[in-house]
Amino acid sequence: MIYLDYAATTPLDGEVKAAMERAFAAWGNPSSVHAYGRAAKALLEESHERVARALGARPREIVFTSGGTEADALAVYGVALARGRGHLVTSQIEHSAVLTAMKGLERLGYEVSYLTPEPRTGMVYPEQVAEALRPDTLLVSLMAVNNELGTVYPLREVAEVCKARGVLFHTDAVQAAGTLPLEVKELGADLLSLAAHKFYGPKGAGALYVRKGLELFPVAPGKQEQGLRGGTENLPAVYGLGLALERAVALLPQETPRLLALRERLEAALLALPGVELNGHPTARSPKHVNVTALGADGEGLLLNLDLMGVAASSGSACASGSLEPSHVLTAIGRSKAEAKASVRFSLGRHTTEAEVDEAARVFAQAVERSRVAV
Repeated sequence: MIYLDYAATTPLDGEVKAAMERAFAAWGNPSSVHAYGRAAKALLEESHERVARALGARPREIVFTSGGTEADALAVYGVALARGRGHLVTSQIEHSAVLTAMKGLERLGYEVSYLTPEPRTGMVYPEQVAEALRPDTLLVSLMAVNNELGTVYPLREVAEVCKARGVLFHTDAVQAAGTLPLEVKELGADLLSLAAHKFYGPKGAGALYVRKGLELFPVAPGKQEQGLRGGTENLPAVYGLGLALERAVALLPQETPRLLALRERLEAALLALPGVELNGHPTARSPKHVNVTALGADGEGLLLNLDLMGVAASSGSACASGSLEPSHVLTAIGRSKAEAKASVRFSLGRHTTEAEVDEAARVFAQAVERSRVAV
């Protein structure tokens, strides 16, 4: 089986797994003052330090969560509820974690502007953000890399727009971490979300960078994590997150160009097929994402044929898997419902080889042919 769904999740790094097993041995509560608690606390502090170094932040600016979804919710709800009623800005093609939080705030009386992405590319421009800002705007939330298209957004320019108007800026960097550099000061982000299982760490562990001095309303009140996320920390998981991020960042100089070369190889082979079109920005795109639409194909049959022939890919976000509705991202960039369903996201990773990419392209050609016959 050829696995090309790294945007959905990644296998656990062997060194990370070994480190987590050591962390399980420190079974004390990190909040306890005795020797068992202190041993666990030391590993927890080490985890904060590792994540902070990777992001160019301070250890106390890192808040551990159960994953990217909780980190997004804490950022969006946390800012809004701390500052009172007002206006927020996001895009139509954010991850469901952000969109669901925004919809929740609308029910509480907040107003939200949903920026329309550029057709086909999915790009959202700083000028759009600037036009949407109002005197009562509290927060702009724009992802670093779109999880379905791979389009990379101009975060630094958006952050400058926000800073000039005194508006906080959050980025969901779940798809960027371990693939692109993420220095928070360079990006200008006030809040940044991560999920460990996207960069070869464990599932069920995430983190939110919260700039020093920023007030958030705790969604889960408690004394842990600087009072922003109550509950005893999942030490093995967050310890795994810290090491996984550290390793992923260290591998960036060699892994990013390797993935880019593989992406271009796969993309060229797929787009050479008749009736196959690219979704996402042609150049400003993550080195691991290739999303294409096979015009005239039956989407369900296409994915089924890929799976039967040994290629694991997806039709979009794993969080929407099994939904009868087409991808909200693809329809927002101008794809019809039928086209959206006939789209496939291939995402590459640390273990992907040239031979796998070539075989996946060959299998895709056959799968498209079969699924078109079935239409």
